[in-house]
Amino acid sequence: MPPPVKSSNVSVRQVPERCTQCTERAERIFCNLPDDAIERFDEIAMQISYPSRSIVFEEGQRAAGIFIVCSGQIKLSATSRDGRTMILKIAVPGDVLGLTATLNDLPYEVTAETLEPCRIRSVRRRDFLDFLTEFGQVSRQAAQVIAREYHEVFLDARRLALSGSAAGRLAQLLLDWARTSSCGKPELRFTMALTHEELANMAGTSRETVTRLLNQFERDELIIRHGASIVILNPSEMEHMVG
Repeated sequence: MPPPVKSSNVSVRQVPERCTQCTERAERIFCNLPDDAIERFDEIAMQISYPSRSIVFEEGQRAAGIFIVCSGQIKLSATSRDGRTMILKIAVPGDVLGLTATLNDLPYEVTAETLEPCRIRSVRRRDFLDFLTEFGQVSRQAAQVIAREYHEVFLDARRLALSGSAAGRLAQLLLDWARTSSCGKPELRFTMALTHEELANMAGTSRETVTRLLNQFERDELIIRHGASIVILNPSEMEHMVG
């Protein structure tokens, strides 16, 4: 596994040292394992802290194993031959990174970079493959994770291809992140860790357009911003905007 970047000024949300102690794993597809499996996972997994804007793994690097996000947000991006970069996803707690590359013994398809201080649990490839062989339930849940990733890729492609306006694409991104962060709670609030340039990359538009639209959303009382925190005030109107 690549070593984390060390920092003496990293503030990371406190998470349990062991997965068996985590109170949130029942809400996460891969983490919601039977007791005997989760105890074994604790034996083979290593917990790592990364400061903001650190590389967890790079596109093209041979897969050394999987990474599970325990806290924080991680940007997944891919780069073309001519140097253009596309942000594909923002990974959040519960997401499994490097799964398909690890299973297929192939290079990682994307670069994973932390957007804020993160806690991650990593498992080396050989240990993870043995783990899947030992516990059939884990294999089924890994398949669920891959199926969900496929579905998300399809939805992202449809968003970029079919949404007729930059406002609709940006509104869809904000709604998706807010719903993921809310975990079923009525208030749609999340922390925006991306820069306007990065947000424009995901929405398929320019940085200037993103800045203008966010200001417009706030004037129209669709959202409210407090620093990096964004609250969706009128999700139904934003859904109408998406079309």
